[in-house]
Amino acid sequence: MTYTNHLAGALPDAIDPVAFEILRARARQEVEAALLPSAQFALAYRGQLIAFETFGAASNQSLYPIFSATKAITSALSWLSLQTGALTLEAPVSNWIPAFKEGDKSLVTVLHLLTHTAGFPNAPFRPTDYFDVERRQARFRQWRLEWPPGSRFVYHPTSSLWALAEILEQIHGQGIAELIKTEIAEPLGLPELFVGCPSSEHNKIAPVSHAGAAPSAQDYADLNLQPPPVSEVTEAAIDNFNTAEIRAVPIPGGGGFMTAATLALFYQGLLGYSGNSSDFAQVPWQAETLLNARAIRTHGLKDPYLGFDVLRGLGIVIAGDKDQSLRGFGHGSAPTSFGHGGAGGQIAWADPVSGLSFVYLTNGHDRNPFRQGRRGVSLSSKAVNCLRA
Repeated sequence: MTYTNHLAGALPDAIDPVAFEILRARARQEVEAALLPSAQFALAYRGQLIAFETFGAASNQSLYPIFSATKAITSALSWLSLQTGALTLEAPVSNWIPAFKEGDKSLVTVLHLLTHTAGFPNAPFRPTDYFDVERRQARFRQWRLEWPPGSRFVYHPTSSLWALAEILEQIHGQGIAELIKTEIAEPLGLPELFVGCPSSEHNKIAPVSHAGAAPSAQDYADLNLQPPPVSEVTEAAIDNFNTAEIRAVPIPGGGGFMTAATLALFYQGLLGYSGNSSDFAQVPWQAETLLNARAIRTHGLKDPYLGFDVLRGLGIVIAGDKDQSLRGFGHGSAPTSFGHGGAGGQIAWADPVSGLSFVYLTNGHDRNPFRQGRRGVSLSSKAVNCLRA
């Protein structure tokens, strides 16, 4: 096994070095066991990157596909439009997309798009349709609601963010990749925060592979669970992220490519930290905007598979004071912690109380959701424990 390490100076006094070493050991565990080809993790604290390390067949220069962790980035772009008043949560999507004037689709609002309550989780959209305006609009016309908007929560893997991206592009008159670059990446001094990866950077991407075996029907039965419903996130869809064609598409709900360090510093921006260096100099969101984005908008709604309370802000998941592990956070996380994970085991969150942000990325797409979930909770719990009591 090879690895590269970056420590941005000595650990801050607030970080327990023993707990930090426990986190490092856990981050490399599946790579050492030859389950995952590589993994990266980063820890940032109050505006500064304090640790960044890569294990396995990759380096600190490697870019990872972050899949649905991208949703926090695209959503944060919409917060800027909410901040200026160019966008409101109550605005109907039909204000920008004519296909939503039809029938009950006229009831879908911007808030529904951001909270996975729009009612079309399975609506089709081929990524390469993005580059053809007529095909994009044809897709929107094709979509049908499965239930009234706002009445249920069901995770929308990509569809609602395609609609949100269309709105943002119309508001700003620019493509989504360029908007994220100019409105988020450049102000935060994060040049390798990509949604849609430029062809010149494809050689840096850690190729995705599949790891382990999927649980059997008996494995689910032993846990009194039914196998989860089939979604668009298939192995074939994941494999497409190894192609130049799909890597180039700025998929707003899943097309981000970056290092763990870049993503951890992005989350520092969402905490409002500007840092002390010129590389991380200007946070574009006002404090009120960030608080508004973290307000829970899904009270009373339940996860349709496991039944726990859904706690969603504007495009992000909120930890809450119970069932935190079911939402992808560690034991002991502050209730106001927020983030968004990604397919295969990507972790990204921040704690506005402590100022800590944590990211773990891997190019090994774990077929076993139980092992993947245990790994995520273990890593996040150990990251929380890095802070001295």
